[in-house]
Amino acid sequence: MKVGVFGGTFDPVHNAHLFVAESARIIERLDRVLFVPTNNHHYRDKPRADATHRCAMILAAIESNAAFELDDTDLRENASGYTADLLPRLRRKYPGARLTFIIGADSLVNASWVRFDEVLQALERFVIAPRPGVRADALARVIAALPPELRERVTTLNLPEIPESATLVRALIGQRRSVRYLVPEPVWKYIVVRRLYGYSDVANG
Repeated sequence: MKVGVFGGTFDPVHNAHLFVAESARIIERLDRVLFVPTNNHHYRDKPRADATHRCAMILAAIESNAAFELDDTDLRENASGYTADLLPRLRRKYPGARLTFIIGADSLVNASWVRFDEVLQALERFVIAPRPGVRADALARVIAALPPELRERVTTLNLPEIPESATLVRALIGQRRSVRYLVPEPVWKYIVVRRLYGYSDVANG
């Protein structure tokens, strides 16, 4: 079985996440894509919404796709937050699965990855979704620095650059503007009902 591992804070999950996950599933012929939320304190700021809310929004967003699944392994108390530690745990949880890691180009280029060789050694494939603002030469330098046997596992998905991001969603809510249709409708309703990210009725109607 081929399993995609899509990690991130998902703060909140949005339509571009779903597009990338479904595209990777089709292009890489994956049987399943795991959405693996993290508190990710090593690479970026602490998530604004707590894990319970983020998981609930993911479940609402992926409910209609039988190939998508939530996995909370990287939210447990003994999780280190490092991908190199996460992947062996997923391999034990899904014995025999061939793992493909899905990531945005910005997360690869802009973050300092710890034990990146270990990450690639644990995977069959490491696939990168293009992101606006990430120069092709910067991405090429990261890949070129890898040993040849690991470089072969890395590929870039042939997808358009989508500017939508969780940062944009949170910023628009903070500016009292609408984010409806940037996020799945169930996620939008969840944000509204629970007043996440500083949502107000005046902002979004």
